[in-house]
Amino acid sequence: MEFDVLTLPGLWNSGPQHWQTEWEKNHPDWRRVQQRDWETPDAAEWVATLDAAIAACKRAPVLVAHSLAVSLVTRWAASGSPHRIAGAFLVAPSDTDASTYPDCTTGFQPMLVEPLPFPSLLVISTDDPYVTQERAQAFGAAWGSKVVAIGNAGHINGDAGYGPWPEGELMLRDFCVSANG
Repeated sequence: MEFDVLTLPGLWNSGPQHWQTEWEKNHPDWRRVQQRDWETPDAAEWVATLDAAIAACKRAPVLVAHSLAVSLVTRWAASGSPHRIAGAFLVAPSDTDASTYPDCTTGFQPMLVEPLPFPSLLVISTDDPYVTQERAQAFGAAWGSKVVAIGNAGHINGDAGYGPWPEGELMLRDFCVSANG
């Protein structure tokens, strides 16, 4: 792949059965952005950590974000960082504005709904417990993302059966080709 790839887990990090972890095993050059606090994240700290990881890349990276990290990407985009990315592959956004969202995060509300200044692909499920399909579609439209609904896939994580997830990796590769073209 002609890009550096940074994987961005969400709240509580991505466990050993998660597709992000599986992909990192298969691609040792893909790097997970390690946050200091996965249990009670602070948006400003997560944005600063992400910005430092982007700055350390040799090439403009593709961000591969899951769950709360989708909100992280939108907050980084709004931060005014001088660093650039090639695009963002966004999977299963969590609606931090929903009353059912865990209250252990700081600074991730409200959801940002400004257009993203880079190419993005948003992969959503029709039965995600952390966001309604309608809200996910609205986020994608506001961000200017191409939206792909993959059916009843829960939160598109290890618990929902998305370990290796080769279809997702193919979507990522196709996205990178289109972002490069």
